[in-house]
Amino acid sequence: MQAKLQDQLFPADAEVILGRLPERIRTALIERATEIEYPIEAVIEMAIASFLDTEALGFADCKPGRGQ
Repeated sequence: MQAKLQDQLFPADAEVILGRLPERIRTALIERATEIEYPIEAVIEMAIASFLDTEALGFADCKPGRGQ
């Protein structure tokens, strides 16, 4: 059986990721989401995508190596 790929994180996925991060990083992500009034899953997605590709806005835009 092949897994279905998705272009965005689900809220439940974001909670799992947050639960595995160091407290200071978790707090910073939550504060940023509150500040810009975005769902936490979008902020986590943007953080990961921008790490992989500085020109990406989210996973769908991410092309690793392009932005460096």
